[in-house]
Amino acid sequence: MHLDVLDLRNFYYRTALGRVAQRAIRDQVVRLWPPLAGQTVAGFGFAVPLLRPYLEASRRVVGLMPGPQGVMPWPAGMENVSVLCEDTAWPLPTGLVDRLVLMHGLETSENPSAVLDESARVLGPGGRALFVVPNRSGLWSRRDVTPFGFGRPYSVAQLEAQLKRHGFTPERSCSVLFAPPSATRFWLRSADFWEGFGRRMPWLAGGVLMVEATKQVYAPTRGGLGAVVKKPLKALEGVGKGSPEPALNRDTEAP
Repeated sequence: MHLDVLDLRNFYYRTALGRVAQRAIRDQVVRLWPPLAGQTVAGFGFAVPLLRPYLEASRRVVGLMPGPQGVMPWPAGMENVSVLCEDTAWPLPTGLVDRLVLMHGLETSENPSAVLDESARVLGPGGRALFVVPNRSGLWSRRDVTPFGFGRPYSVAQLEAQLKRHGFTPERSCSVLFAPPSATRFWLRSADFWEGFGRRMPWLAGGVLMVEATKQVYAPTRGGLGAVVKKPLKALEGVGKGSPEPALNRDTEAP
Protein backbone atom coordinates (compact mmCIF):
# COMPACT_ATOMS: atom_id res chain seq x y z
CA MET A 1 0.00 0.00 0.00
CA HIS A 2 1.36 3.41 -1.01
CA LEU A 3 2.15 5.89 1.74
CA ASP A 4 0.43 9.27 1.92
CA VAL A 5 2.21 12.07 0.08
CA LEU A 6 1.90 14.40 3.07
CA ASP A 7 3.69 11.90 5.33
CA LEU A 8 6.46 11.52 2.76
CA ARG A 9 6.81 15.27 2.33
CA ASN A 10 6.94 15.86 6.06
CA PHE A 11 9.59 13.17 6.56
CA TYR A 12 11.97 14.27 3.79
CA TYR A 13 11.57 18.03 4.08
CA ARG A 14 10.63 18.71 7.71
CA THR A 15 12.59 16.22 9.83
CA ALA A 16 16.32 16.05 10.43
CA LEU A 17 16.38 12.28 9.87
CA GLY A 18 14.55 12.68 6.56
CA ARG A 19 17.01 15.30 5.34
CA VAL A 20 19.90 12.99 6.24
CA ALA A 21 18.30 10.14 4.28
CA GLN A 22 17.53 12.42 1.34
CA ARG A 23 21.10 13.70 1.14
CA ALA A 24 22.68 10.23 1.40
CA ILE A 25 20.47 8.69 -1.30
CA ARG A 26 20.60 11.69 -3.64
CA ASP A 27 24.39 11.93 -3.44
CA GLN A 28 24.69 8.27 -4.40
CA VAL A 29 22.30 8.74 -7.33
CA VAL A 30 24.41 11.65 -8.62
CA ARG A 31 27.57 9.57 -8.26
CA LEU A 32 26.00 6.89 -10.44
CA TRP A 33 24.36 9.32 -12.87
CA PRO A 34 26.04 12.73 -13.20
CA PRO A 35 23.60 15.25 -14.73
CA LEU A 36 23.86 15.41 -18.52
CA ALA A 37 22.38 17.95 -20.89
CA GLY A 38 19.46 17.02 -23.11
CA GLN A 39 18.18 14.00 -21.19
CA THR A 40 14.65 13.19 -20.05
CA VAL A 41 14.67 12.20 -16.38
CA ALA A 42 11.61 10.76 -14.61
CA GLY A 43 10.87 9.50 -11.13
CA PHE A 44 8.04 7.28 -9.91
CA GLY A 45 6.64 6.99 -6.39
CA PHE A 46 8.14 9.73 -4.23
CA ALA A 47 11.41 10.18 -6.09
CA VAL A 48 11.30 13.97 -6.43
CA PRO A 49 13.82 14.55 -3.57
CA LEU A 50 16.36 12.80 -5.81
CA LEU A 51 15.60 14.74 -9.01
CA ARG A 52 16.57 18.30 -8.06
CA PRO A 53 20.20 18.02 -9.34
CA TYR A 54 18.79 17.25 -12.81
CA LEU A 55 16.45 20.23 -13.14
CA GLU A 56 18.98 22.61 -14.69
CA ALA A 57 20.70 20.47 -17.32
CA SER A 58 17.99 18.01 -18.37
CA ARG A 59 15.68 18.51 -21.32
CA ARG A 60 12.73 17.65 -19.08
CA VAL A 61 12.13 16.27 -15.58
CA VAL A 62 8.89 14.49 -14.64
CA GLY A 63 7.77 13.40 -11.17
CA LEU A 64 5.20 10.59 -11.42
CA MET A 65 3.19 10.11 -8.21
CA PRO A 66 0.76 7.17 -7.89
CA GLY A 67 -2.93 7.84 -7.26
CA PRO A 68 -3.21 6.01 -3.90
CA GLN A 69 -0.29 8.09 -2.61
CA GLY A 70 -1.46 11.48 -3.84
CA VAL A 71 0.44 14.29 -5.51
CA MET A 72 2.03 17.54 -4.43
CA PRO A 73 3.42 20.41 -6.53
CA TRP A 74 7.16 20.17 -7.04
CA PRO A 75 9.64 21.84 -7.09
CA ALA A 76 8.72 24.63 -4.71
CA GLY A 77 8.90 28.09 -6.22
CA MET A 78 9.29 26.78 -9.77
CA GLU A 79 7.08 25.52 -12.56
CA ASN A 80 5.40 22.28 -11.46
CA VAL A 81 6.68 19.03 -13.02
CA SER A 82 4.84 16.48 -10.86
CA VAL A 83 1.79 14.60 -12.12
CA LEU A 84 -0.71 12.11 -10.67
CA CYS A 85 -0.88 8.72 -12.37
CA GLU A 86 -1.88 5.09 -11.90
CA ASP A 87 0.56 2.24 -11.36
CA THR A 88 -0.69 0.60 -14.55
CA ALA A 89 -0.75 3.68 -16.82
CA TRP A 90 1.88 6.40 -16.85
CA PRO A 91 1.17 9.51 -18.94
CA LEU A 92 4.42 9.23 -20.88
CA PRO A 93 5.02 8.10 -24.48
CA THR A 94 6.78 4.79 -25.04
CA GLY A 95 10.56 5.09 -25.13
CA LEU A 96 10.69 8.72 -23.95
CA VAL A 97 12.79 8.42 -20.76
CA ASP A 98 16.58 8.31 -20.60
CA ARG A 99 16.91 7.99 -16.81
CA LEU A 100 14.20 6.59 -14.51
CA VAL A 101 14.31 6.53 -10.69
CA LEU A 102 11.83 4.62 -8.53
CA MET A 103 11.64 5.28 -4.77
CA HIS A 104 8.64 4.38 -2.58
CA GLY A 105 6.97 3.18 -5.75
CA LEU A 106 7.80 -0.50 -6.21
CA GLU A 107 7.81 -1.96 -2.70
CA THR A 108 4.57 -0.19 -1.72
CA SER A 109 2.60 -0.93 -4.89
CA GLU A 110 -0.18 -3.52 -4.87
CA ASN A 111 0.73 -4.33 -8.48
CA PRO A 112 4.53 -4.34 -8.75
CA SER A 113 4.41 -6.24 -12.05
CA ALA A 114 2.49 -3.38 -13.65
CA VAL A 115 5.00 -0.88 -12.27
CA LEU A 116 7.88 -2.80 -13.82
CA ASP A 117 6.02 -3.19 -17.11
CA GLU A 118 5.44 0.56 -17.28
CA SER A 119 9.05 1.19 -16.33
CA ALA A 120 10.21 -0.92 -19.27
CA ARG A 121 7.71 0.71 -21.62
CA VAL A 122 8.70 4.33 -21.02
CA LEU A 123 12.45 3.63 -20.98
CA GLY A 124 14.09 4.43 -24.29
CA PRO A 125 16.95 2.64 -26.10
CA GLY A 126 20.10 2.99 -24.04
CA GLY A 127 18.08 4.24 -21.06
CA ARG A 128 18.72 3.19 -17.48
CA ALA A 129 16.48 2.66 -14.46
CA LEU A 130 17.45 2.89 -10.80
CA PHE A 131 15.34 1.04 -8.24
CA VAL A 132 15.62 2.32 -4.66
CA VAL A 133 14.04 -0.11 -2.16
CA PRO A 134 14.31 -1.04 1.53
CA ASN A 135 17.08 -3.53 2.28
CA ARG A 136 15.72 -6.70 3.87
CA SER A 137 18.93 -7.05 5.89
CA GLY A 138 19.15 -3.41 6.98
CA LEU A 139 17.90 -1.62 10.07
CA TRP A 140 15.69 0.88 8.23
CA SER A 141 13.22 -1.78 7.03
CA ARG A 142 12.68 -2.99 10.61
CA ARG A 143 11.37 0.29 12.01
CA ASP A 144 8.24 2.08 10.90
CA VAL A 145 9.47 5.51 11.97
CA THR A 146 10.66 6.06 8.38
CA PRO A 147 8.98 5.37 5.00
CA PHE A 148 11.43 2.49 4.44
CA GLY A 149 9.72 0.53 7.22
CA PHE A 150 6.64 0.02 5.03
CA GLY A 151 6.05 -2.25 2.04
CA ARG A 152 8.09 -5.23 0.90
CA PRO A 153 11.83 -5.09 1.64
CA TYR A 154 14.15 -6.78 -0.85
CA SER A 155 17.48 -8.52 -1.01
CA VAL A 156 19.66 -7.90 -4.05
CA ALA A 157 18.96 -11.39 -5.40
CA GLN A 158 15.18 -10.97 -4.99
CA LEU A 159 15.09 -7.61 -6.73
CA GLU A 160 17.36 -8.68 -9.58
CA ALA A 161 15.28 -11.82 -10.18
CA GLN A 162 12.10 -9.73 -10.36
CA LEU A 163 13.71 -7.27 -12.76
CA LYS A 164 14.86 -10.05 -15.07
CA ARG A 165 11.33 -11.42 -15.29
CA HIS A 166 10.22 -8.07 -16.70
CA GLY A 167 12.89 -7.64 -19.35
CA PHE A 168 15.56 -5.79 -17.39
CA THR A 169 19.25 -6.57 -17.15
CA PRO A 170 20.73 -5.65 -13.74
CA GLU A 171 24.02 -3.83 -14.22
CA ARG A 172 25.24 -2.89 -10.72
CA SER A 173 23.99 -2.54 -7.17
CA CYS A 174 24.97 -0.75 -3.98
CA SER A 175 23.54 0.19 -0.61
CA VAL A 176 23.23 3.44 1.32
CA LEU A 177 21.99 4.65 4.73
CA PHE A 178 24.51 2.97 7.01
CA ALA A 179 23.67 5.13 10.04
CA PRO A 180 20.86 3.82 12.27
CA PRO A 181 17.34 5.25 11.70
CA SER A 182 17.57 7.33 14.84
CA ALA A 183 16.80 11.01 15.34
CA THR A 184 19.22 11.40 18.26
CA ARG A 185 21.77 14.16 17.83
CA PHE A 186 24.83 11.89 17.86
CA TRP A 187 23.66 9.69 14.98
CA LEU A 188 22.48 12.66 12.94
CA ARG A 189 25.78 14.48 13.29
CA SER A 190 27.83 11.38 12.48
CA ALA A 191 25.68 10.30 9.49
CA ASP A 192 28.22 11.45 6.88
CA PHE A 193 30.96 9.51 8.63
CA TRP A 194 28.89 6.32 8.61
CA GLU A 195 28.04 6.76 4.92
CA GLY A 196 31.71 7.04 3.99
CA PHE A 197 32.63 4.15 6.24
CA GLY A 198 29.89 1.94 4.80
CA ARG A 199 30.95 2.56 1.20
CA ARG A 200 34.43 1.29 2.08
CA MET A 201 32.99 -1.84 3.73
CA PRO A 202 30.90 -3.67 1.11
CA TRP A 203 29.92 -6.39 3.57
CA LEU A 204 27.95 -3.91 5.72
CA ALA A 205 24.19 -3.85 5.16
CA GLY A 206 22.86 -0.39 4.42
CA GLY A 207 19.24 0.47 5.02
CA VAL A 208 18.46 0.99 1.33
CA LEU A 209 19.34 -1.01 -1.78
CA MET A 210 19.91 0.59 -5.17
CA VAL A 211 19.94 -1.57 -8.30
CA GLU A 212 20.68 -0.06 -11.71
CA ALA A 213 19.25 -1.90 -14.71
CA THR A 214 18.93 -1.54 -18.46
CA LYS A 215 16.10 -2.72 -20.67
CA GLN A 216 16.76 -5.78 -22.78
CA VAL A 217 16.53 -4.88 -26.46
CA TYR A 218 16.62 -7.77 -28.89
CA ALA A 219 18.01 -7.39 -32.40
CA PRO A 220 15.33 -7.73 -35.11
CA THR A 221 15.34 -10.97 -37.05
CA ARG A 222 14.84 -11.18 -40.84
CA GLY A 223 14.07 -14.34 -42.72
CA GLY A 224 15.52 -15.41 -46.04
CA LEU A 225 19.02 -14.14 -45.51
CA GLY A 226 21.41 -16.53 -47.22
CA ALA A 227 24.88 -17.15 -45.94
CA VAL A 228 27.59 -15.54 -48.05
CA VAL A 229 30.64 -17.73 -48.61
CA LYS A 230 33.60 -15.49 -49.28
CA LYS A 231 36.05 -18.26 -50.24
CA PRO A 232 34.15 -21.29 -51.57
CA LEU A 233 35.94 -24.61 -51.70
CA LYS A 234 36.55 -25.85 -55.26
CA ALA A 235 37.51 -29.39 -54.40
CA LEU A 236 34.25 -30.83 -55.77
CA GLU A 237 34.06 -28.82 -58.95
CA GLY A 238 33.68 -30.99 -62.05
CA VAL A 239 32.17 -33.96 -60.21
CA GLY A 240 29.50 -35.59 -62.42
CA LYS A 241 30.77 -34.12 -65.64
CA GLY A 242 32.27 -36.21 -68.47
CA SER A 243 36.06 -36.44 -68.76
CA PRO A 244 37.49 -34.32 -71.57
CA GLU A 245 38.76 -36.25 -74.57
CA PRO A 246 42.51 -36.23 -75.31
CA ALA A 247 43.53 -33.81 -78.03
CA LEU A 248 45.25 -36.63 -79.97
CA ASN A 249 42.00 -38.50 -80.47
CA ARG A 250 40.23 -35.41 -81.74
CA ASP A 251 42.93 -34.79 -84.33
CA THR A 252 42.69 -38.29 -85.85
CA GLU A 253 38.92 -38.28 -86.32
CA ALA A 254 37.64 -38.01 -89.88
CA PRO A 255 36.12 -34.72 -90.97
